[in-house]
Amino acid sequence: MSGHGSSSPSIASMTASGPPIRLLPRVDEQNRFFWTGGEEGELRFLACGDCDRYFHPPSPVCPYCLSRNVTPRAVSGKGTIHSFTINFHPWTGAGDPYVIVLVTIAEQDDVRLTSNLVDCDAERVRIGMPVVVQFEHHDDVWLPLFRPDLEAEQDGLPSKDGSDDLPLRDRAGSR
Repeated sequence: MSGHGSSSPSIASMTASGPPIRLLPRVDEQNRFFWTGGEEGELRFLACGDCDRYFHPPSPVCPYCLSRNVTPRAVSGKGTIHSFTINFHPWTGAGDPYVIVLVTIAEQDDVRLTSNLVDCDAERVRIGMPVVVQFEHHDDVWLPLFRPDLEAEQDGLPSKDGSDDLPLRDRAGSR
């Protein structure tokens, strides 16, 4: 390595696929519905039966109305990229860069999930990009990852913040 970034691939040559290894979460009774919902192809969040709002991370009490009437509920699995970063650090000494995204779920714009973007060229990632969940199975966990929602993109849905035409380096959240 002769200088900063000299061994890093260019963004243009990179397709997001996620990190080479994944640390799995501790599954317990409070979060089991979230980590195992992928077995049925469902992304699940807790929802309050009194104020009808989703929230994440899981808690026995609704953070909006303080009700204990909370139960897991499946969402559509669709969302938009609220923010993102491209990780170039090889945590295990090997592996390609990958995209870490903060996804806003379609059902409620204040519920967000940090995940990885897969099956997408890094140069195409943008804030407001429509995405859809896909699950990666490891042991007793189904990790919710996101990929571009090609159906929504073909429908010509614009980004929420108007950043579609900005180069990657000029978009907020892309550094």
